[in-house]
Amino acid sequence: MKKFMKEFKEFISRGNVMDMAVGIIIGGAFTTIVNSLVNDVVMPAIGILLAGVNFTDLKWVITPASGDIPEAAIYYGNFIQNIVNFLIVALVVFSIVKAINKMHKKKEEAPPAPPKPSDEAVLLGEIKELLEKKQ
Repeated sequence: MKKFMKEFKEFISRGNVMDMAVGIIIGGAFTTIVNSLVNDVVMPAIGILLAGVNFTDLKWVITPASGDIPEAAIYYGNFIQNIVNFLIVALVVFSIVKAINKMHKKKEEAPPAPPKPSDEAVLLGEIKELLEKKQ
């Protein structure tokens, strides 16, 4: 049991696990922002373009409500809204990854330092200089 706990402690304290935890927390907060963007900005604008249609109201009623029995319906408007949410999140994540990859490329494209001459080349250069001075 001690070995298991030690391995678990090593696993949980690795940098990758901590980075992943931070990413999940930020992802949750980011989801709230994207949902607000979609629900409060994008979908109302699309609704206006489609003659005031509210996507959350779009549904196909299978069985209407009767007395105490609620209606049975397929809410395809919510599905459309979730597709828009997904596409916006995918676009933002794609843009972030593309920007990060572009920064990494710039670092890689830096010209390499010229190779250091070999000891023989340095020695031959010194001999050449000495011979030139004697002449």
